[in-house]
Amino acid sequence: MKKQIYLDYAASSPLDPGVLKAMMPFLRREWGNPSSSHSFGQRSRAAIENSRETVAKFLNCSPLEVVFTSGATEANNLAIQGVLKSASSKRPHVIVSKIEHESVLSPIQELEAQGKIEATYIAPNKEGITDPADVEKVLKTNTALVSIMYANSEIGTIQPIAEIGALLKVNSQKSKVVFHTDAVQAAQFLDCDVQKLGVDILTLSGHKVYGPKGVGALYIKEGTAVSPLHVGGGQEQGMRSGTENVAAIVGMGAAIEEILNPKSEIRNIKMRQLRDFLMKEVLRKITGSSLTGSRTQRLPNNAHFRFKSVHGKDLAMMLDQKGFAVSTGSACSEKTEEPSHVLLALGIPVQECVSALRVTLGKQTTKEEVAKFIKTLATTVEKLRGKGV
Repeated sequence: MKKQIYLDYAASSPLDPGVLKAMMPFLRREWGNPSSSHSFGQRSRAAIENSRETVAKFLNCSPLEVVFTSGATEANNLAIQGVLKSASSKRPHVIVSKIEHESVLSPIQELEAQGKIEATYIAPNKEGITDPADVEKVLKTNTALVSIMYANSEIGTIQPIAEIGALLKVNSQKSKVVFHTDAVQAAQFLDCDVQKLGVDILTLSGHKVYGPKGVGALYIKEGTAVSPLHVGGGQEQGMRSGTENVAAIVGMGAAIEEILNPKSEIRNIKMRQLRDFLMKEVLRKITGSSLTGSRTQRLPNNAHFRFKSVHGKDLAMMLDQKGFAVSTGSACSEKTEEPSHVLLALGIPVQECVSALRVTLGKQTTKEEVAKFIKTLATTVEKLRGKGV
């Protein structure tokens, strides 16, 4: 069977062997309910709290400010709906970028449609970066929440979160605004120190950082008013009732521990060099190709292209048949036939939006694999344009 080459790490990353090893006791031997007072339960509780401390170390916050969830979608919904439900204003105002993940945009749009909130959607510049001044310009006395993702899930552009956080801190003298950032894509590569970023709430996901699926974490700064979405047993400091998924939480802690390893920084430098090679060769060898987003202010593993006169979904399908797993954008939006809301927000024409291809590298990706991909991509684009055989 032909070897499949995976180049869609932004959609999901494989479980790290060390992470699986850490999880195994809690999948087989340690089945105790962490809310139980006996030794079985307390071993599970200790494992959860150990992971909580690891995540807190990564974020530079108190362990009591870390809430484990079923994933980033739940975490984002808890952040958005929880803050707005607690807002003092009768009809709170939200500021959000147009290029957020659907799990941020959808709850805001739903609340807006119900007339419960008012929302302002900020467009990024042509390079896919939000201007902090644009946030400041639309602040209102009833602004309760600002949500700007740390790094975009499709085009990989890095947002000036620390600058926006500093701006909101100055303006907080007039009115208190909760600042949320979705750091799901950023966590593997960028500094997530919440003190430096100036955020009140931050979202993480396990399966984007070589951990298991079905687990996420939400940093909630002490004193930030957030109403829970789930009530019942009072787990996770009352913020997320329901018996914790111990094995998954242990896995997430182990995955975060791996990021804290100094070797990960060296790995990210090598990945950036490989990504730069990919971008340079694709743009040089394939006529009618262009890069989406900033060339420099982007995640070190992300390369997002557009190919003139080519449909991205056809290209991704043909590449899959040839042994390469890539995508046209966010895995959550790939199933729709609509053009990417991220690309539309950049002012890219619809016909160009549908020509997109996202290639994201991982720590297992080699230069030989990338070189092979570039060669196959060039011939596949040519074939789809009707020039090949």
